[in-house]
Amino acid sequence: MRMRNAVLLFAVAIVAATLIAAVPPDETLAFVHATVIDATGTPAQPDVTVIIEAQRIVELGPSASISIPTNARVVDASGRYLIPGLWDMHVHEIFGDWLPEDEKIIPLLFVANGITGVRDMGGDLEPLKKWRSRIASGDLLGPRMFIAGPMLDGPVPAFPSSAPVKDAADGRRIVDELKANGADFIKIQSLVPRDGYFAAADEAKKQSIVFAGHVPDAVRAVEASNAGQKSIEHLTGVFEGCSSVEAELMSKPRGPGRGRFLATYDPAKAKALIALFLKNRTWQVPTLFWEQGEWLIEQTNSGPDPLAKYAPPAWKDRTWPMFTRDLLKSWSTDPVADREAFVQAEFKMVREMHRAGVPILAGTDTAAGVRVYPGFSLHSELELLAHAGLSPMETLQTATRNPALYLGLADSGTIARGKRADLVLLDANPLDSISNTRKIRSVVLNGRYLSRADLDGLLHTVQLEAATSK
Repeated sequence: MRMRNAVLLFAVAIVAATLIAAVPPDETLAFVHATVIDATGTPAQPDVTVIIEAQRIVELGPSASISIPTNARVVDASGRYLIPGLWDMHVHEIFGDWLPEDEKIIPLLFVANGITGVRDMGGDLEPLKKWRSRIASGDLLGPRMFIAGPMLDGPVPAFPSSAPVKDAADGRRIVDELKANGADFIKIQSLVPRDGYFAAADEAKKQSIVFAGHVPDAVRAVEASNAGQKSIEHLTGVFEGCSSVEAELMSKPRGPGRGRFLATYDPAKAKALIALFLKNRTWQVPTLFWEQGEWLIEQTNSGPDPLAKYAPPAWKDRTWPMFTRDLLKSWSTDPVADREAFVQAEFKMVREMHRAGVPILAGTDTAAGVRVYPGFSLHSELELLAHAGLSPMETLQTATRNPALYLGLADSGTIARGKRADLVLLDANPLDSISNTRKIRSVVLNGRYLSRADLDGLLHTVQLEAATSK
């Protein structure tokens, strides 16, 4: 057994090293005869040639009028569709003993699924900084990273990779420390006390660092929006804020009681809250795939899982069982019918927010959720956002243009001259069905071209690593 594991580990190392060495980061690329979907909202543009040099798009236009450099690798994209690289705007990559550091699993699953950028919503700061730096330099294959580091939580945090906050002084100090230590933004969790929350929000404003995350149990959604929280994850606090008995709900621990949310839903309060989100530009990251999966978790766990080969033992044996036990405990007073009805209410809420103009981002909470796999789950999230009522173009924008706008990245999110070369070539049109984002032919990651064979090699590397890791 030891010999077999040693051979497998050696094979993983060889596959990963060979792949990175075989994919030049700075070659000139020419996609010819592509249908370009630039994610700006304009119609698809047929028979376009896109030229990439030095990790940027340097030219694009009708194929008949574009000259192809003599040194270019030419990719025939006839009958295929070129979109911007995708973003997952709510992930966890290195998360204490829940998600041990392993650069041959999570980053590669993202890239193999066309995810070229992620917002890490809580994790171990120092190793995440190293990944961020190595990816930026081209030494590590992975998506562009924006990281929060430890999450601000209550005096006794509920999760790993957390900084305990007991009062306002803690809130200010931790914000200052995270900013000084290289975090890109501040992530708030659910148990932060009121004084700690508002102090941290004020300090983040003073330090010019983005403040995002959950609406804590002790804070109302209206207050979070007015405090400058840039995004709300998982619709936390939203249904409480739409309840005719919000004060009563705020006096009790959050968790069970979805039926109570539904029974006391006040359309006038909902309309006012949505209007406030629009006014304050409070972005929403609904994580519908995670939310929908929550009430189905018992059934989901009992069925076959075709992606299980990509999950290391740490996820199967520690993270997911702990997570499942916690969720089942929180459901103790929630009938299955209430859970299912609440999922439908979340779809309706996302639809109403979107129609009102509240900006939406695609995020998954991978890999902290049970069977919420890096990369694969983003495509599921897009399908659910479309189910909630977004058009295919609008859905695509939640993972392309919108993340770039949220993060202030003028060089990303759409396809145009001067943009960073993060692209995905699809075999089918995502404007016909958003599910077609799964049909990936190739990926360009910061100018580095990965063919279908390369992407399959990444998946094979992950499978070998998952089989041999502890």
